[in-house]
Amino acid sequence: MARNVIGTELVPCSHEPLTGFFRTGCCETGADDRGVHVVCAVMSEEFLSFSTAQGNDLATPRPDWGFPGLNPGDRWCLCARRWAEAFEAGMAPKVVLEATHVSALEFASLEDLQAHAAG
Repeated sequence: MARNVIGTELVPCSHEPLTGFFRTGCCETGADDRGVHVVCAVMSEEFLSFSTAQGNDLATPRPDWGFPGLNPGDRWCLCARRWAEAFEAGMAPKVVLEATHVSALEFASLEDLQAHAAG
């Protein structure tokens, strides 16, 4: 059973849009997930613009990749390094702690994640 950053069972991040490296709705990771997509983040206009400026456009739909494009308010399993980078720049999106995999703690402190908790 996968665990979240607060030590309980990992809950799904989003099924609409369907997220997760394995597209299960959960922010789980594995050996093939080089991006470590483990932070369940709530998209904001500011973060989407920041991500695009960093070379990762999450807002534009890519039907050829089965990617719907994200909108503010959508939940998405974000790369842990990208969240940490956004945090350092003061642009970190809100985080759903119960849906953020424990491995995110390798990239960000629990205190920083809690300070950006959604809800």
